[in-house]
Amino acid sequence: MISRRNFLGHSCKAGLSLATASSGLISLGLARQAAAAGTLGDYRALVCVLLAGGNDSFNMLVPNDSDQYTEYQNIRSDLALDQNTLLPLPGTTAQGRSYAMHPGMPEAVNLYTNGELALLANVGTLLEPVDAAAVAAGARVPLGLYSHADQIQHWQTATPDQRTAEGWGGRIADLMQNVNVANGISMNVSLGGNNVFQSGQTAAEYSIDSADDGAPGINGYDADPFRQGMIDDLLTTTHGNSFKQEYRNRLRGAIDSQAVFVDALQRGDTFNQTFGANPFSGALRQVARVIGARDILGACRQTFFVLVGGWDHHDEVLVNQANMLPWISQGLQEFRNALVELGVFNEVTTFTTSDFGRTLTSNGKGSDHGWGGHHMVMGGSVAGGNIFGTYPILSQSSPLDTGRGVYVPTTPVDLYFAELAQWFGVDDNDLTYVVPNIGTFYSPGSASPPLGFMV
Repeated sequence: MISRRNFLGHSCKAGLSLATASSGLISLGLARQAAAAGTLGDYRALVCVLLAGGNDSFNMLVPNDSDQYTEYQNIRSDLALDQNTLLPLPGTTAQGRSYAMHPGMPEAVNLYTNGELALLANVGTLLEPVDAAAVAAGARVPLGLYSHADQIQHWQTATPDQRTAEGWGGRIADLMQNVNVANGISMNVSLGGNNVFQSGQTAAEYSIDSADDGAPGINGYDADPFRQGMIDDLLTTTHGNSFKQEYRNRLRGAIDSQAVFVDALQRGDTFNQTFGANPFSGALRQVARVIGARDILGACRQTFFVLVGGWDHHDEVLVNQANMLPWISQGLQEFRNALVELGVFNEVTTFTTSDFGRTLTSNGKGSDHGWGGHHMVMGGSVAGGNIFGTYPILSQSSPLDTGRGVYVPTTPVDLYFAELAQWFGVDDNDLTYVVPNIGTFYSPGSASPPLGFMV
């Protein structure tokens, strides 16, 4: 048993040895990998940023060469950004295309220019490669296409052919949870409450908030010493009713885990980087603090879930993005700086997700639900300064346009998530468990990576 206050930190090597020796639950794939390497031996974290509501990413990453900008301007009409305000990205593609980012994202442009941020073009949920003609002819498409509830779930589960409560981050934790010390703190830490992404067969998220102590109070336990004493007395009582006994055990475990977590935050490595007052920066500050406490918590692998809502811009998309995209850009830069101070920028990969992209055409006020969209990946192990996937050629007659500028994705989420899972340490033999449909788009064990954005 681990006491509430006297908790020993450990190295990742010790954690793996403990897990392998004491549990048969570790995956065969990870066990093979560990045996080959001798030890897991390092720390890695994935930080999933959900831009909930459907970010209009065609105004986040914009074609900047003359002919494609003209097409963009014609199709987007009143939603088009003035080309003179765009922030150009360095370089051109082999086809001579150039791109720029939203004027409110100078930090993201700098990260890209410095090779620390990559962009993924036209990503979305797919069951098989299709174009607009195939969709019109009845090809298989994800369940509930254009539905917030369905698409946000499919992005988190990587199973767009069914509705399931198991996320791909949860499946990773099912495979890997035992490489961390068993202290009641899940491998999956959420700044966005309960979520599907981090839910597995046995794994669940450990929810925290952005306050200094991190873990929310439990049933008023810390309200005052008298109440705390009363609850402690109740928790020492043995109940004849099995349901009461189970509730007591779970509450005791939650209180003990909270104490371990708060203590670890207080004793973890610190950084001087300051964070903005917006919710996204506040959440990333807390993620950095938890990462700073990784050794005290005994964590070799962690996932984090950060929720940023409010992206369903059916109207006022220009004004809303001008207010909100700077949060994302500034927060990523702040987070990068803190991770560099902590010495783990190479070990942490931050990536964006969203329900879907949006229509290129205007509804007269904003944009509506779409399909493919663009995303960002940041980290010291990211092949930054590149755009991966295929940015579609914008045209009124595009073969990808299913109507109103809804573009079929050309980069399936399966490739996106598989590459992140591989970097995180998931064995190729376990990849189809984590991303069930990956075989449709990629052969696990291939000499080439799914997309190539991780190095």
